[in-house]
Amino acid sequence: MREPQMCNIVCRKILDKKAAKAFKEKINDEYRVNMILDNLPLVVPIRRPDQENAVVYQYGYHVGLRGQYAGSKEEKHFIHNHLTFTVKYHKDPLSGSARIVGFEVKPFSVKHEYEGEWNEKIRLTTCDPHAKRAVTSSESPQEVEEKKEIIFTYDVEFQESDIKWASRWDTYLLMADDQIHWFSIVNSLMIVLFLSGMVAMIMLRTLYRDISKYNQLETQEEAQEETGWKLLHGDVFRPPANSDLLCVYVGTGVQFFGMILVMMIFALLGFLSPSNRGGLMTAMLLLWVFMGLFAGYSSARLYKLFKGTEWKKITLKTAFMFPATVFAIFFVLNALIWGQKSSGAVPFGTMFALVLLWFGISVPLVFVGSYFGFKKPATEDPVKTNKIPRQIPEQAWYMNPAFSILIGGILPFGAVFIELFFILTSIWLHQFYYIFGFLFIVFVILIITCAEITVVLCYFQLCNEDYLWWWRSYLTSGSSAFYLFLYAAFYFFTKLEITKAVSGVLYFGYMLIISYSFFVLTGTIGFYACFWFTRLIYSSVKID
Repeated sequence: MREPQMCNIVCRKILDKKAAKAFKEKINDEYRVNMILDNLPLVVPIRRPDQENAVVYQYGYHVGLRGQYAGSKEEKHFIHNHLTFTVKYHKDPLSGSARIVGFEVKPFSVKHEYEGEWNEKIRLTTCDPHAKRAVTSSESPQEVEEKKEIIFTYDVEFQESDIKWASRWDTYLLMADDQIHWFSIVNSLMIVLFLSGMVAMIMLRTLYRDISKYNQLETQEEAQEETGWKLLHGDVFRPPANSDLLCVYVGTGVQFFGMILVMMIFALLGFLSPSNRGGLMTAMLLLWVFMGLFAGYSSARLYKLFKGTEWKKITLKTAFMFPATVFAIFFVLNALIWGQKSSGAVPFGTMFALVLLWFGISVPLVFVGSYFGFKKPATEDPVKTNKIPRQIPEQAWYMNPAFSILIGGILPFGAVFIELFFILTSIWLHQFYYIFGFLFIVFVILIITCAEITVVLCYFQLCNEDYLWWWRSYLTSGSSAFYLFLYAAFYFFTKLEITKAVSGVLYFGYMLIISYSFFVLTGTIGFYACFWFTRLIYSSVKID
């Protein structure tokens, strides 16, 4: 610490054919080398041409670069074999001790030279601390070719800095485009306010008028010619087809919602800073496991409402269906990474630990939740269900389930779509995502949009005397996940330069998991909004 080094020789390599080829591939694909010092990632400061004194940090330095010699057309590969590290430290005036607050590097490509035979103690003529010859440019760069020798060297210089240790992450987390975020949020809020206004107008006018009209009808003995949603009072709470599956999905959605909500609150309070590596992922997994309690409870409540009796069966499905699907996809993707001998693969021990968490904590908690959910008396329907289901009249083309479901997904997706761009960029292009304040606002906007659009479409559906709303309400807002996946594909082809097949499969595999999770989350929000809405309107109407 605080002892500058100059021209330290790390090692000398003679490239064989395989190594030279590997280096060239890495240089072509613009691979970067990442290092960590005292938990700070290594950055290369790059000056922005458009602004004076503005610096952008790039994580890690490139393995090498491509270029031509003056007067030659042939493109060569050069490797960065000399690193000049700058370690910034903050000195405590009281104790005199210093703490590291910055870690930067300038990479150079230098063809090192020396006199005589190579040995460990040799002095380089191109970089010599005694002769005060330092490397300051890449004028005679080191080529990557078979049988070439490469000598790796580094310098370390220490700089005192005013940055305090507590705020050393601030420079890393400076967002270049925070205006875009504000703009997108204001934009989304405008859409949401406009939507809410419309929804409130439609709902209040229509419902208020409808309910008062219906309640007057009773007095005028005209109840025989009922129209609209009130006709359905004997069918609207009839259990849907595949009601078990709906219970499972709703339970899973509640589990997801709980996990995301608690995680956002923790992140907002600053518990999940990016300086804590993998903290976000760990928190998500643990929260998911413990939210199993709510999953079991809500799926059992709904199951009991549908007059189900085999609560253990539904509990098992809730505990296994979604996690098993995700785990299967994840396992296949991980096997692919293993096959590539990448260090990014999740080791077997960690996989085993995940399975233990799932079977040891999550499954028992789902059972506990289910037990309590099933013990409580069933929720009473506000109206009685008839024995014989009524016929659903022919529907207009725009009330066709597929069409209205796809229309319903556009708005929730539209509300979160700009923030989604930043999230994808931070996942796939290695930037830190830390603006959880923005994310929380967007999450709230998402909840409101999902609920509103589902309620509006559900109301139109009931007015057209179609009482099959259970699944439709779930799929209406859930279909935004379909647009999310389409956007992920669009992002892949426009923003990412991925050529290798395995990388492409990984991208789409992970985006499939994310879209599936998004489907479960948004679908459940829509379902509960619609559930609340139907109970509300049917309980406010007088029925003989």
